[in-house]
Amino acid sequence: MLNKRKTPMRMCVGCHEMKPKRELQRVVRSPEGEVSIDPVGKKPGRGAYVCRNVECLKKARKTKSLERKFEAAVSNEIYDALEQAFAALEPVSEDEDE
Repeated sequence: MLNKRKTPMRMCVGCHEMKPKRELQRVVRSPEGEVSIDPVGKKPGRGAYVCRNVECLKKARKTKSLERKFEAAVSNEIYDALEQAFAALEPVSEDEDE
C-alpha cells in the first residue's frame, strides 16, 4: 500500500489563509538582508508566502505585512515584479474546493 504524502501548508501574508505550499509564491530575505523573489523555494533565509493573486499582493503591500515579517524594507521593484508575474498567470478559480 502506498503512503499518501502530507501536503505542506503555508499561510499567505495577504489574506492569512492556509494554502498548499505549491499554490503560493515565496519571497525571501537572505542572511545579508536582501529581499528577493524565490521562484524555486530553495534560497536560504527567512521566507514569507503570498498567494499568486494580484488582489492578495495588493493587500499585503497596503498592510506592509512583508516588511513586518522580514523586519526589513521591501522595495517597490519586488512588489512590481510579483505583480507582473501574477498578472501573467491564469486566474485561479475560488470554487475548486467545492
